Amino acid sequence: MIKVVAKHSIKEGRLEEFLPIAKKLVEETNKKDAGCIRYEMYQDLSNPLIVTVIEEWESDAALDAHMKAAHFQDLIPKIGELCEKPADINLYKLLF
Repeated sequence: MIKVVAKHSIKEGRLEEFLPIAKKLVEETNKKDAGCIRYEMYQDLSNPLIVTVIEEWESDAALDAHMKAAHFQDLIPKIGELCEKPADINLYKLLF
């Protein structure tokens, strides 16, 4: 099992554009991507311009397929344009 934490810093004044695109990514991923256990988006309580995706995948192969999926390839560049910098992405494996 692989966990992914992807933290996005949204540009000032662009959150309202970001949210529907991000929602579509979450919906499409949960509906279409085999091996997706969980794909959720959270907003920071102290800074609403910080939005983090927390993902759980059955395998590396499932995560790789997700990143090659049409919806991912279409929506991630749009999300990137609305962010101050590239997402801070960390991958985790279960230890205990």
